[in-house]
Amino acid sequence: MKKKKLLILLISIMILLPIHTVAEEAKKTITVSAAGDCTLGYYPKQSTWNRFDTVAKAKGYSYFLENVKPIFEKDDLTIVNLEGPLTLNGKPADKEFAFRGLPAYVEILKSGSIESVNLANNHTLDYGTIGYTDTQKVLKDNKIGYFGGERIEFKTINGIRVAMIGTKGWYFNEATKDFLAKQIKIAKEKSDLIIVEFHWGEERVYYPNITQKKLARYAIDQGAHLILGSHPHVVQGIENYKGVNIVYSLGNFCFGGNRNPSDKDSFIYQQSFELTDKGIVLGESEIIPCSISSVKDKNDYKPTPLVGTEKERLLKRIQTLSRGIK
Repeated sequence: MKKKKLLILLISIMILLPIHTVAEEAKKTITVSAAGDCTLGYYPKQSTWNRFDTVAKAKGYSYFLENVKPIFEKDDLTIVNLEGPLTLNGKPADKEFAFRGLPAYVEILKSGSIESVNLANNHTLDYGTIGYTDTQKVLKDNKIGYFGGERIEFKTINGIRVAMIGTKGWYFNEATKDFLAKQIKIAKEKSDLIIVEFHWGEERVYYPNITQKKLARYAIDQGAHLILGSHPHVVQGIENYKGVNIVYSLGNFCFGGNRNPSDKDSFIYQQSFELTDKGIVLGESEIIPCSISSVKDKNDYKPTPLVGTEKERLLKRIQTLSRGIK
């Protein structure tokens, strides 16, 4: 009789316990947004008219990214290329365009919902090693991730371990290949999803050169899941290689380096991924056409999504540039 009662009790408990199936388990997914060159500052020879710091004083820090913030708030990770140090120290490099912004400009990134920045570019050291060190410190103090060179950034988001690698991509040689292979190998040991950002290509050129294409494909062969590009200051097309997307150039974004560039086209690239028992699976992608300015007659440093015919124009332009990649 006691055994019968015990059996009934056990059956009752089992009925009350929730039954979990594989289908009911929450999927591990992530949506990544990427945007282009962000120069939060200016260079010494610029006059004060419509200069980045002049606008910052007049408008405040939340002004710059308020038109794209709603997009970035909805994703899981936003990445931009931070092109120039945030520092009060150092001397400008002996070059025409040596960019610098105030350390306080980190608030622009924070208020715009940007989580990570690439520092591997040709302006990071515009104010020397001390400027670079100051930039790293202010980013760290404000909980904004950064990556580039030897530093790989690791984050765990929605149960997915993400690694971000950044490097300058001027040459496709043994040294560059060895560096990429080493960095991606380290990332593979500690992450599920590997994103590589290259600072590469030629300024104001709309198609990737052979070096860009070789570097991107080599990184994918080593295990990268998404390739991002910056430096040309104009948009370039997108290519898929072995199921991985290569975004050759995102163009400028919040760019203080030019007060009125003739080409203001830009875009936000969004890509979703799912972590399965077979590894990372590519999900949906979206191109969000933007202008680097909310007005046409100058750069007001306020990237803004395009609408209507302008949106369609830029989408078609990116499609044409993508088809033209050989």
